[in-house]
Amino acid sequence: MTNARIAEALEELAVLYQLDGADQYRVLAYTNSARTIKNEGRTVEEMARNGTITELPGIGKTLEEKIVALVETGEIPAAAKLKERIPVGLLEISRIPGLGPKTVRRLHDELDVNGPEDLRAAAEAQKVRELKGLGPKVEEKILAGLDRLDAEPEGPTRLRLDEILPTAEELAAALRAESSCDRAEIAGSVRRLAETCHDIDLIAASDSRKELAAAIAEHELVAEHGNPNETGIRLTTNSGIGVDVRIVEPGAFGHLLQHFTGSGPHNAELRERAVAQGLHVSENGIKDDETGETEFFATEEEIYERLGYQYIPPELREDRGELDAAARGELPELIERGQIKGDLHSHTTLSDGVASLDEMAAAAEALGYEYLAITDHSESHGFGNHVEADRLWQRIEEIAELNNEDRKIRLLSGSEVNIHPNGSVDYEDDLLETLDWVIASIHTAFSDDAKKNTDRMITAIENPLVDCIGHPTGRLINQRDPYPLDMERVIAAAVENDTLIEINSNPRRRDLNEIHARMAAEAGVGIVINTDAHRPESLDFIEYGIATARRAWLTADQVRNTGPWWK
Repeated sequence: MTNARIAEALEELAVLYQLDGADQYRVLAYTNSARTIKNEGRTVEEMARNGTITELPGIGKTLEEKIVALVETGEIPAAAKLKERIPVGLLEISRIPGLGPKTVRRLHDELDVNGPEDLRAAAEAQKVRELKGLGPKVEEKILAGLDRLDAEPEGPTRLRLDEILPTAEELAAALRAESSCDRAEIAGSVRRLAETCHDIDLIAASDSRKELAAAIAEHELVAEHGNPNETGIRLTTNSGIGVDVRIVEPGAFGHLLQHFTGSGPHNAELRERAVAQGLHVSENGIKDDETGETEFFATEEEIYERLGYQYIPPELREDRGELDAAARGELPELIERGQIKGDLHSHTTLSDGVASLDEMAAAAEALGYEYLAITDHSESHGFGNHVEADRLWQRIEEIAELNNEDRKIRLLSGSEVNIHPNGSVDYEDDLLETLDWVIASIHTAFSDDAKKNTDRMITAIENPLVDCIGHPTGRLINQRDPYPLDMERVIAAAVENDTLIEINSNPRRRDLNEIHARMAAEAGVGIVINTDAHRPESLDFIEYGIATARRAWLTADQVRNTGPWWK
């Protein structure tokens, strides 16, 4: 049983408990354990069988019993009992973005909805809007969500980059560690650092190809594998991720890596342009039509040079103008992680973080940052983790005291203020003026149309006390769609008011996305790349924000927090 299957069963149990009205702490325990298991490289089935599963964070005796039962019988008894009284169709309905288990339970209790068909009938008959707190817009979203369920009955098939990259890196390192391996690199969408990826492509060079394929098949992350051969091997990891390992002779490594790294459109455009030069480009080399000879190259740099292009970084290989720019030698010098001087969005235990002010400061200092903004949630955050004005005044004093100590980092007093439906923000002006940094975000009332949402955000942008807009579209990758927003108007307002816009590095968000980030930067908007860290280790999420920025063609000059603190 794969880790992915075990995690899926625990996630299902968490939803069943929610539908049954269990307390949030029990639900959270199962949700967190599912995430832990999904990200665990070792086989959790084996750990359950040999009694070591409680070594995993958050897995205690109760959870161990349920997982052992699942592994041995294929089912969790508690889930089976809940399914006896909770219609299975409600589980499917709960997959609709924005439709939480509490609302699903209401639909069941008040409209006798037991599954997708019942829900569609109720929504089409306009019965959902009659329930208190829902309304026509929720009804529309339900119908759209049902359409999506029909189109994708098994849910998302692509994983977020953070769910797949660590496994890719570990397997690539394992290949390189083999004595029979000359080179090994990650390819595909993972190497392009895309937001989501379907599987892992690994490219290796070896003079003993079958031997190398057989060796990687024995790695502890691998649950299943095909037959090793001279061209490579197909693997499936314990977490259910498919891995294609392709192996070639060292002299042809560049072709395979280039071919399996570029997106389909990038490679198609490259081939078409090569044909116009009398050349045929493929994973097997570059063939000259006139001479009939095929050239082989060990590196990608040599391939692009042979075709008349500046080397194109993997993140740009999406057919978005990179070939024209490379032909002119005008590709940008993309931003790098080491150029970030500070993080301007972080949380502590004062709101919903899990670390103290001092712990967050120490973690940022360990990264070599010059500054860190502490931006706990404001009064109307709406989730019970907020900071009253009096307490924020005290926090300003606490930060000032810490800055007086012998520290290499400067802490900035800030707040992530909530943008209300009318565009106003929390706190009186005198408090906002005293803060070093104010980042404004939408956290509530997502259901308005594009015009209302855009007007709301522009009002906040026009507030002279707001420095930056945080996670502007509110999307959660594979979980929640962005709310409707006219980004062209938002960008224009940001330019006019010199308001910065954030790329939120949380891998669940990566918001702005790469398209909007490029639009904003080209229009002259100042970009900041922040982590929205709620714990010290989350400051490392910056790598995902950098990935988005690179895919957006951004340079260090276009990102404000690559420089010293400026206010």
